[in-house]
Amino acid sequence: MILLSILFAVFVFLAIGLIRTQVSARRLAELSWEDLLTKLEPVETDGITAVAVEYLNPGNFHLGRHPDDIWNMIGRAEGLSRMRANSDVLIALATYAQRWNLDEGLVVAERMRRDGLALRRAVVGIGLGMTCGYGKRRVSSYVHEAASAYYLMRLRLLALYDTSHAARYPSLAAAL
Repeated sequence: MILLSILFAVFVFLAIGLIRTQVSARRLAELSWEDLLTKLEPVETDGITAVAVEYLNPGNFHLGRHPDDIWNMIGRAEGLSRMRANSDVLIALATYAQRWNLDEGLVVAERMRRDGLALRRAVVGIGLGMTCGYGKRRVSSYVHEAASAYYLMRLRLLALYDTSHAARYPSLAAAL
């Protein structure tokens, strides 16, 4: 009986999360391009880029930076929260670009959705790690994954706007 209650609670939790995600995506899709840009929250772009590049291009020294340094470079919990919030806006901006370039916009938006899922998984992993005490090295790995996913989303979006609608590229680059 307890197992059934736990499974039911997990199911309800997942259903609520799915509904919230769908409603949020629908609301973002209804916004104008300018409104989407104003929804972007400032993040530590240089720190995120440094962490992501280190993770995506490993060198001979795999230990890398100290976990506390990495955590500070992305802006700590607030920076992680902003990356998570911005990921939905970045996907909405990619979907918006489908108006000018349907084929490429569709491919880029789908890749960005997958990057967004990786970012969400990493955020959940970080939250569980901080709560359950996985250890700093394990949480550091999730921080690397989150920064890399956000970094790739940002690069994909900028490349899409550079090829699809170059007139909007400078405004987008300045907002990001």
